[in-house]
Amino acid sequence: KLVELGIELPQAAAAVANYVTYIIDGGQLWIAGQVPFWNGAVKYTGLVGENVSLDEAVDAARICALNILAQTKAALGSLDRVTRIVKLGGFVNAVPGFTDHPKIINGASDLMVEIFGDKGKHARSAVGAGGLPLGVPVEIDAVIAFD
Repeated sequence: KLVELGIELPQAAAAVANYVTYIIDGGQLWIAGQVPFWNGAVKYTGLVGENVSLDEAVDAARICALNILAQTKAALGSLDRVTRIVKLGGFVNAVPGFTDHPKIINGASDLMVEIFGDKGKHARSAVGAGGLPLGVPVEIDAVIAFD
C-alpha cells in the first residue's frame, strides 16, 4: 500500500535517552513517542501558533506517524502483520489558549486510515504540552495490534 500511495518511510530512529523505541507484549506493539524526525534531522521545531503554522504542525504529525510505521516495520519485519492501529497518543506544544490539537493529530490519524483502511481507525488522545523533546511541536506514541 505504501508503494501505491507513493509513501516513503524514514529510517527507524534509535532511542535518545534511557528507554527503548518499542515493546512487544503479547499481540501488541507499544511504540515510544515519535517526533518529526526525518532521516537524521528534526524537521520542525517551535510552538504552534507562534513560529509553527497549523499546516506545518499537521505535517509534523504525519511525519511522527511515518516514524511510528518505521518503528513498526523494524519491530515486526513487515507492516503486513498489523491487524489494527489500537491507539495514538498525540501531544502538541502550542501557545497558551490554542485549542486545535485534534486538527493537528489528524495528520497522523488520517495517514493510518489512508494506509490501513478500517484497521487503521483507532482510539486517540490529542492534548497540549508545555514543552516537548528537542523543541518539537508534536510527539505521538502508539499501540498497534499484530499477528
